[in-house]
Amino acid sequence: MPIYRKMLVAAVPLVSFLIPLQAQRDPVLKQIAEPHPYYFREMYLPQLTTGPSSVAWAPDSKSLVYSMAGTLWQQRVDSVEAEQITDGPGYDYQPDWSPDGHWIVFAKYAHDSVELWAVNADTRETHALTHESAVNIEPRFSPTGDRIAYVSTSYNGRFHVFVGRFENGDLKDIKRLTGENRSSLPRYYYSQFDHEISPAWSPDGKEVLFVSNRGHIYGTGGFWRMKPELGATAREIHYEETAWKARPDFSPDGKRLVYASYLGQAWHQLWLMPSDGGDPFPISYGDFDNINPRWSPDGRTIAFISNRGGNTSLWLQEIPDGDQRVLLAKDRRYLHPMGHLQVSVVDENGHEISARVAVTGADGRAFAPADAWMHADDSFERKERPFEAHYFHVSGSVEMSVPAGTITVDAMKGFEFGLAHQTVQVGSEKSVAVKLQLKPETVPANPGRQWVSGDVHVHMNYGGTYRNTPAHLVEQASAENLQLVQDLVVNKEQRIPDISYFRTTPDPASTSSTLLLHGQEFHTSYWGHLGLLHLTKNFLIPDYAGYANTAAGSLSPTNADVADMAHAQRAVVGYVHPFDTYPDPKSDASITDELPVDVALGKVDYIEVMGFSDHKSTARVWYQLLNCGFHLPTAAGTDAMANFASLRGPVGLNRVYVEVPAGNLQIDPWLENLRKGRTFATNGPLLGLSLGQFRLGDTLKIRKAGESVDFKAWLRSIVPIDHLELVCDGRVAKEFPLAGDKTSGEFTGSIPITSSGWCLLRAWSDKAEYPVLDIYPYATTSPIYLDLNGSKAASKEDAAYFVAWIDRLIANAEAHQDWNTDTEKQGVIGELTKARDVYTNLQK
Repeated sequence: MPIYRKMLVAAVPLVSFLIPLQAQRDPVLKQIAEPHPYYFREMYLPQLTTGPSSVAWAPDSKSLVYSMAGTLWQQRVDSVEAEQITDGPGYDYQPDWSPDGHWIVFAKYAHDSVELWAVNADTRETHALTHESAVNIEPRFSPTGDRIAYVSTSYNGRFHVFVGRFENGDLKDIKRLTGENRSSLPRYYYSQFDHEISPAWSPDGKEVLFVSNRGHIYGTGGFWRMKPELGATAREIHYEETAWKARPDFSPDGKRLVYASYLGQAWHQLWLMPSDGGDPFPISYGDFDNINPRWSPDGRTIAFISNRGGNTSLWLQEIPDGDQRVLLAKDRRYLHPMGHLQVSVVDENGHEISARVAVTGADGRAFAPADAWMHADDSFERKERPFEAHYFHVSGSVEMSVPAGTITVDAMKGFEFGLAHQTVQVGSEKSVAVKLQLKPETVPANPGRQWVSGDVHVHMNYGGTYRNTPAHLVEQASAENLQLVQDLVVNKEQRIPDISYFRTTPDPASTSSTLLLHGQEFHTSYWGHLGLLHLTKNFLIPDYAGYANTAAGSLSPTNADVADMAHAQRAVVGYVHPFDTYPDPKSDASITDELPVDVALGKVDYIEVMGFSDHKSTARVWYQLLNCGFHLPTAAGTDAMANFASLRGPVGLNRVYVEVPAGNLQIDPWLENLRKGRTFATNGPLLGLSLGQFRLGDTLKIRKAGESVDFKAWLRSIVPIDHLELVCDGRVAKEFPLAGDKTSGEFTGSIPITSSGWCLLRAWSDKAEYPVLDIYPYATTSPIYLDLNGSKAASKEDAAYFVAWIDRLIANAEAHQDWNTDTEKQGVIGELTKARDVYTNLQK
């Protein structure tokens, strides 16, 4: 489950972190007041793709205007020639053509907002229609062309429908059409405030149709109709679970609606229903998405966007014939002079390799080959760049069109190669070849053993822009120099997009250098999400509990029960993306995360200390668990939605390195040594630590308090690191000075051991550092445990913290109303009480 993670900036009693506020990355379009921007940003807001992303018809039904590569293009439906009609500044999306054919309204992303703009279809001149620094999207002309309905966040930062009068190329008398209602429903992924999105005019102009979640817990809601008047009453004509992409559109006769639906399936297809309500049925089929339908004015064709080939493409379906054909832009006529760029990435021996590449023009806009999957960062530092970073993956050399002028090219391949960067001048109609060489980092030798990197939390498909496959996911991982991918199959509300790919053995798309496994994320948000790696029998159904207003409303099975079911299949179980901020059970009565219970009961094999969460907040809780004497290794998972155009990523952004015997890539020794704690987690820095002859995950036995132990520590990093620290029992035992560019160091010395406990090595920086697309560079090893004469580490203070935590869990379980039976309820409370007793005994 991806939740946008805000950085915790606080003084931590165990280890103090203080991060300069000016260095923080902020989310893209941060003015939107939604609790979970990760989903709506990808599934609702327009994204930069090299293929078409949205489309509208000309009044004569002979031409289309569509967004492609962040600009608008016009093309006849009987031609392969496309003409560019806008070209910056910023990125242009979601066009709509006026009924008289003279104007095209669209959404422009620039200057950290999305404003409505208009382009004169006759002169190609453009100008802004809104100036609110808000997010204004989905503009639609009325049938008479004198009004525009659209969605804006200008009122309290939430999505509502607005209507303005369009006159002589200007938008005037803008009014908010839909009100704001605060719902009492127990929503999780959506705001407490109802939203209204995707407006469409009835052909007679008397009503506006929109999508709203009024009265609903899950999804973006049903279809509503109302008069385009302030204070008019809206009526719901249809409800099914939707996820941002329904976008219903009227037939020209006003009798039917076409929309995108995943009803009863994993992928969006085109559906028809009566415009006043009734039973819908599909008119397209396939294991891919067909979305953003627009009905032609003559009623004979529906244009839509499909990802059946992986990338986005523009398709036409005849009505009622059903024939479909793709509309290709084979010949492109650009507005401004263009040049050609050839990019190749090579290793230290000059051999071409796969890699991540970013190509940027002088104005900050991103470019890519016409068939590449463009990906965008989900956050960025405004002082560093005008837009979020964009990138694509290559395998060998690629060619692309770029604007004449200054072009910058970056290339990287995971964390074991340095970043390569070049700036070139590209002339009009000229070709420039760029070769970027990636040089490997030199790390200390590890005879007989090897470090194998893995991302334990990836979602191959999760409702995003693209259609991913195992073979393509392996290519993504290879370009990131990631050796092992754990694709965690999971539900997205009602559907489970990748359920057909679940298997108990490595995917056949795996290669000798990249291993792909399909596991499961158990999705109980109440107790906290679990990663279930390498199930050997079956997928656990249902894959969640505690979902209000469903048959899974009970809090049973608990995560402890789920761990038992997974362990019975010999799976490895871990807690994923745990904490945005440090939990405080004394002041926060809403705590429901089961982590300390399951650690006490011996159910947890690893924790994602690094994941889609605040690494330091999670580490603080981890340290307290270690201080209670538990052995708990670190892993790392990006929670990357690998088919998203805008994602927390890429795959392998957060990865865990596991030390295994040298040899072929195999899953069993990797999981065995993950369990043993022979790991370090990172988003860039590479680490190594030993105490005497003892490695990560080992237990070092000490005979006498105060005895000194020799240590060896090393660091290699693709970005500067501000702090390299030996942390013992939650406190900094030594801080190692990093000289020069602060990207490497090797250190030796000794430390006295005065009690049982643990030590680990940690690296972190005060601020975000490109190209690490995370809140800040961070890495941590798993602990080396210390045993002084058989005594057990047991911090009374930390044990009391978890007793207070579990008291909150017990109280909330007692208050829960959706148990199936009282026996079930008492069993869960007994389980929580058993874990509480473990911590209570540590206080004695």
